[in-house]
Amino acid sequence: MREYFVDLHIHIGRTKSGRAVKITGAKSLTFSNIIRHARDYKGMDMIGIIDSHSPEVLDEMQNLLIAGELEEHPDGGLNYGGMSIILGSELEINDESTQGPLHVLCYLPTLKTMRMFSMWLENHLKNITLSSQRIYVTGRELQRKVKELGGIFIPAHVFTPFKSLYGKGVKHSLTEVFDPEMIDGIELGLSSDTMMADQLSEIHRYPFVTNSDAHSLAKIAREYQKIEMKEPSFGELALALKESAGRRIKANYGLDPQLGKYHHTVCANCLTPIPTIDEVCRQCGSGKIVKGVADRIRELKTADGNKPGRPPYIHQVPLEFIPGLGPKMLEKLMDHFGTEMAVLHSVPLDSLKQLIPEKTAITIDKARKGQLGFLAGGGGKYGKIADM
Repeated sequence: MREYFVDLHIHIGRTKSGRAVKITGAKSLTFSNIIRHARDYKGMDMIGIIDSHSPEVLDEMQNLLIAGELEEHPDGGLNYGGMSIILGSELEINDESTQGPLHVLCYLPTLKTMRMFSMWLENHLKNITLSSQRIYVTGRELQRKVKELGGIFIPAHVFTPFKSLYGKGVKHSLTEVFDPEMIDGIELGLSSDTMMADQLSEIHRYPFVTNSDAHSLAKIAREYQKIEMKEPSFGELALALKESAGRRIKANYGLDPQLGKYHHTVCANCLTPIPTIDEVCRQCGSGKIVKGVADRIRELKTADGNKPGRPPYIHQVPLEFIPGLGPKMLEKLMDHFGTEMAVLHSVPLDSLKQLIPEKTAITIDKARKGQLGFLAGGGGKYGKIADM
């Protein structure tokens, strides 16, 4: 067994021809750019491309297979020079069972099964090219189709106030919209962590995944996990999610929830923090309130948040969040140490001090050790590292 760094939620901004896929995604977020950046700059061993259903994206993958730049792994997934690519699709559900729209992640084992899924999707949504489209079937129908094709089904960023399972989709329970037997994991999202999520007893049975939901190259691996597997492949990932045959998620790495965009309840108009008992902002008088993840979890709480046996959740600050660490200094670190994973996990403090200013090096080290303070985010605005 070996340990692998895995980020399973990366969007395509544009196709090779320049056609939009994730409209809010960066133009530089093409398939070819993603796989190079994730492997060579970020240091990922496995990534999930969550817009793989888009026909032009499928065609680009096929062409790279023909050119020999990609290989199909016999156990599922595509191999790019040692990094595994898992083919996925993010979809929006808003059926008669939901209270509002929610997003899910559907992963398929091969290019062939993803093409089959894409062809099926085309009959049930309006624009097969675009990301995160609303699918006009029920959640349970979608689950059955994913399982029919040998896939993995994971509700996405389940606590965010907009377009998520607990943020918008249900009153109290995932059983309102899904068959609990056909869920393979729960994606936490940037504003929660394991301790917070485990306050809901109904999700104790599922593994938690932490992914970047990257809309730009820089955001890849802002959250990820370390998975113990025999090799990076779809089949091994499926075993790890089941904690089967010695495969498992060994650790989750993610933002401190206070750095997420929706941790606190705030006024949607002026972003002033709002006490949960208030219905109107005391600062500007607006009645538009964005309920924070922490408050929503308190509403749903059915457990104490301490489920034995969970892998550790390690609060980690992405390098782009570090004060004083600009693009040139970051590039200097990458040129010297290779990847962001190396800087975040293995480069000694003394080695950092030799290359960059001591204050910045110490801040990176404090971030690695969970010793930084934060000003919490909310209402769509990220939190930030407090002045030191």
